[in-house]
Amino acid sequence: MQPVLCTMEHTGEQIVELEKLELGLHEFDFQLDSEYLSSVEKSELLGGNIHATAQLQLGKNGFNLDMQVKGSVEITCDRCLEAMTQPIDASEQDIDIEQNAKTLDLKWLAYEMIVINLPLVHCHQPGGCNPQMDALLQSHLCCTEEEPEIL
Repeated sequence: MQPVLCTMEHTGEQIVELEKLELGLHEFDFQLDSEYLSSVEKSELLGGNIHATAQLQLGKNGFNLDMQVKGSVEITCDRCLEAMTQPIDASEQDIDIEQNAKTLDLKWLAYEMIVINLPLVHCHQPGGCNPQMDALLQSHLCCTEEEPEIL
């Protein structure tokens, strides 16, 4: 049986009604753009562009959901407080969803995958921070690299 490919356009359509789907494999292909990513309340994401795919296997006794997200997001550097680009490439299999769920918000699930896969510390690559802020931070260091290590 061929999977059913569903493209979710930027029309705001993000809810999959499970009761309306036929049994079998359904594939969803969609984008999360800067407008969506920055619109989430209390989000650390400033924007970005993520391509997401989801495979939903719907059976008589429940369903199985696999999802992949790939692209980049804009976040704030913890060191210099400037915007930085963070690449995202993550996949998850057998996503835990209530088996009695009637709907799935695939965009929200993709958003959660992005946030979970962000590094704990958001920093530019060495030399990528704002030079003025970097100089200010250096001026407040309590020690220098030239000091010997204490054993």
